Amino acid sequence: MFIKPDYNLKNVYEIDFNELKKQGIKCLMFDLDSTVMMSKSASFTPETLEWFNTFINDFEVAIISNNKKKEYIDNASALAPCRVIGNADKPNPAVARKYLEEVGISPSEAVMIGDRPLTDILVGKFLGCKTILVGSINPKENLPTKIVRALERSTIRK
Repeated sequence: MFIKPDYNLKNVYEIDFNELKKQGIKCLMFDLDSTVMMSKSASFTPETLEWFNTFINDFEVAIISNNKKKEYIDNASALAPCRVIGNADKPNPAVARKYLEEVGISPSEAVMIGDRPLTDILVGKFLGCKTILVGSINPKENLPTKIVRALERSTIRK
């Protein structure tokens, strides 16, 4: 199976929010670990929090994570400038679909942004929204993670 994200960027900081607005996007759904927060770090960098401020008032924004640890998600929620939803079971679209229904936004007006093709991008495809694949926010990932990431990215059609 091949997956083709709508955009494939180096990291989240390369997202063109003005272009997304022109395309009618009203909602941004981000993955948490390795997308907007270094994996298992339980904190956002000051750069990332400042970056959120450049678009948070222009879109409905949520972080949707597969992380099942309530304490971790609660901590991320306390620090994030938007709603954080854990235990999402991506690529199953049920949790993301429920969120979109709650905020009254159709999938065609949303984008799913994440670092994993087989969870983040696939859930976006199942929902019928735009997708943005990004590289890890952590440039110094460990070797096993780099290997898994390379294997997953072999499923991407360029």
